Formats: sequence, C-alpha cells, structure tokens
Amino acid sequence: MSNREGFTGGFIAGAAVGGLVGAVLGAVLSRRASEALLSEPSDAKARKIRQTKASHLEDEGMEVARLSLEDKIAQLNQAIDDVRLQLGDVNGNAQAHNSSESSIVQDS
Repeated sequence: MSNREGFTGGFIAGAAVGGLVGAVLGAVLSRRASEALLSEPSDAKARKIRQTKASHLEDEGMEVARLSLEDKIAQLNQAIDDVRLQLGDVNGNAQAHNSSESSIVQDS
C-alpha cells in the first residue's frame, strides 16, 4: 500500500514540475520568436512585397490561360457539333437506304 501512495505523490509532483518547465520554456521561446519577427531586415520585407506582386502577376496569367482554354473548348465543341451533323446526314441517308431495302425484301 505504501508503494501506491508514493506513486500518487510522485505522479502529482512530476505533473507539477513538468507543467512549470513547459510554461517557462514556452514563454522564453515565444519571446525569442516575437523579437526575431520584429527585427526582420528590410530585405525580407522587400522580398515579401516582390512575392505579393509575383502572385498577382501569376493570377493574371492564370486568368489569361483560363480564357484561352475556354476559347479552345468552344472551338472544339463547335467542331464536334459539325461532325455530328455530318454523321447525322450520313446516318440519315443510310437509314433511308436500309428502309427501302427492307421494304423490297418484304414485298418479295
């Protein structure tokens, strides 16, 4: 029974010490990170501005590419419709020809 009581006390003490160490470590690391961000050189700020401009240019390029693709899709759809019409004419003539042959066979 004494082992069980010692375990509980040790567990509580370990949790308290671990929490304290974690809190101190978190405070120190967050302070260092905030200082590093505040003392960021102007080159890094300029780099961020260039990246922002580049992303805007990339967005414009994507829009141009999208419009170009939409035009190509419209052209392909038109070509598909033309071929369907041509095939429909061929199939329509073939069906009329087949129906006249079947009427001849039925007459015989």
